[in-house]
Amino acid sequence: MNDPLSRVSRLQALVFAAGALLMAGHGLWLYLMGDYSRLILPAMTVPLMVLAAILRMGRNEPSRLSSYLVLIGAYLLIAVELIQPSGQAALWLGLPPILTLLVLPLGPAILLNTALAPIWVVLLGELPPDPRLAIGYLTLVVMAGLVPWETLRQKALMRVTDPGDDECSALNALSLHDSLYSECQRAGFLDQPLAVLVLHLPQLEMAGEQFGPRARQALLDAICKEVEKRCRDNDLLGRESSEDFWLVLPDTSENGALLVAQRLEEGLQDVVLLETGQVEVRLTPCILQAGESPEHFEPRLMAKTQHLANP
Repeated sequence: MNDPLSRVSRLQALVFAAGALLMAGHGLWLYLMGDYSRLILPAMTVPLMVLAAILRMGRNEPSRLSSYLVLIGAYLLIAVELIQPSGQAALWLGLPPILTLLVLPLGPAILLNTALAPIWVVLLGELPPDPRLAIGYLTLVVMAGLVPWETLRQKALMRVTDPGDDECSALNALSLHDSLYSECQRAGFLDQPLAVLVLHLPQLEMAGEQFGPRARQALLDAICKEVEKRCRDNDLLGRESSEDFWLVLPDTSENGALLVAQRLEEGLQDVVLLETGQVEVRLTPCILQAGESPEHFEPRLMAKTQHLANP
């Protein structure tokens, strides 16, 4: 329940429910003012907003249906207000671009805003349209789109620079190789031992193909959790490939690496998953030799990894 996607889903459902209350309040105001001819639209919009909130609630993935239900209700209300001789057309004309960008992704929102521009112009009843309103509308579409565009750019930048793996708490392959190179140089400079424990998960692909992504994720989480529980803070777990992990053990001899491997095997024996049963893992240590360069150690480590995956 602490998943960020679940929080976003609940927040959006709450916003849709607040919109339904707002529409209900607007309808009550029209009723008290005796403007019964305009009461039908809010009365129709409230059930749409409530349905949108129900559809959005409890869903982790984006629900386009709930978003379009909200937009349909809001667009109808805006269309009715635009044709009213109230002199507030500019105010109502600024609402569609903002609302669309709030409930839809950037691409569909800009496309929809551009496609609806002629409709809003016709509803204003000004032909040819006032150039100031047209320029203001297009400027608002562009400026409002800069916020989600910058958000997407920042997310893409974070994905590129994030050292973590996309599926688990281990380092990704690029960060792993960089860290291994640094640890090799550090071990040679300080004349300390360095060991790397190679882990292969033969069940991983099978779990994803037969039981789905949840079983695959549970297997990855189990491995990372056991490594974090039974290793030191300065030990580095990285994901070399889909099924292969490297556990970099600074200042660790071969006997120490074997002891870590034994602790991991014993810990994983007690981990039983619902779909795959007991977690199976193959382990083998690879020790940095005295005076060995990182350029020579890494290919030897890769060879051990391939041999472990294909015994």
